[in-house]
Amino acid sequence: MFSASTAAPTLEGGEKGVNPMTMTPRIGHDLDAVLGVLAPADLARVLSRLASAALPVANVIRSGRLSGAFDAPVGPGHDGVAQKALDVFADAAFVDGLKGAGVRGIVSEERDEAVALDDQGMLLAAIDPLDGSNNIDANVSIGTLFSVLDAPENVDGPAAFLQRGARQRAAGFVLYGPHTDFVFTIGSGVHMATLDPDSNAFRMTGFDLRIPSGTAEFAINASNSRHWPAPVRAYIDDCLEGDEGPRRRNFNMRWVGSVVADVYRILRRGGVYLYPEDSREGYEHGRLRLLYEANPIAMLTEQAGGAAIDGFNRILDVAPRSLHMRTPLIFGSKDKVERIARYYSESRAEHEAPLFRRRGLLRR
Repeated sequence: MFSASTAAPTLEGGEKGVNPMTMTPRIGHDLDAVLGVLAPADLARVLSRLASAALPVANVIRSGRLSGAFDAPVGPGHDGVAQKALDVFADAAFVDGLKGAGVRGIVSEERDEAVALDDQGMLLAAIDPLDGSNNIDANVSIGTLFSVLDAPENVDGPAAFLQRGARQRAAGFVLYGPHTDFVFTIGSGVHMATLDPDSNAFRMTGFDLRIPSGTAEFAINASNSRHWPAPVRAYIDDCLEGDEGPRRRNFNMRWVGSVVADVYRILRRGGVYLYPEDSREGYEHGRLRLLYEANPIAMLTEQAGGAAIDGFNRILDVAPRSLHMRTPLIFGSKDKVERIARYYSESRAEHEAPLFRRRGLLRR
């Protein structure tokens, strides 16, 4: 079960159906009504529009092939990665959905340049409209990631988006799985709403989600192990040695191929996710995008009591240099992320540090 409360303890008021400004948000309440209580008006409007934009995407995914061949390739994206029909559909749904919501511009993984929406808008949005599109034909959970920033004064164009993740006003994701969930934070905890198939509306199913500690699970693509940096290889080797190794316990490995599914699982069960830099061409600086993948995940993770780093640095402190900048990403339960950070620190201090010897400091 999620580590979550059924009501927001700092709010007082009546039950569902009363004035949303005085209600106490509870399980089963309508997402829009809860946003009206928890979020400032500008963020409530944008989050509501994002949730609404997710509805046609969820419907198409739920219908599978009955909606058409949305897993079909439609050509290369701006970075040369093949786009699927559902990538393009989701991108259009979210860009159109944010029109008139007070958003000045939006950066999307599916577009090379930022899209101008409202020149008087006070907010910016960065989105990955469809994470995990390689899993469309496999009927595996996929999702949408989003980040919301203030639009800076007197700064236009791409430079306006190049803000550290610590400046995010809100972040979240939509998970399209056995059920569709809208998970979000406005900087005061992580909350979740689930799509009610009867009303086609999101209803609250969790408040103040917390990442459990002590979980013996890690997520990494083990097929790339020969390319990993030494700190990651050492950490995973220690886990794989199980109760006979330095960790003195057995671990399970998970890997979905859709980072939103891994975020959701870690919010629910704990553990750690690693997508490090590696020695392959094009992976030297990691693979996930900072603005609309790593930053919203990091904000959600920290708000749920976890941590997120690139190996050496807190993700939310990393200064973006371009709209589609890539980064390594390690996130999850705070104790596990801090341990991995120590592996990286030892590696930097000394190339052949005691860490990487059989009887090294962290391997005892």
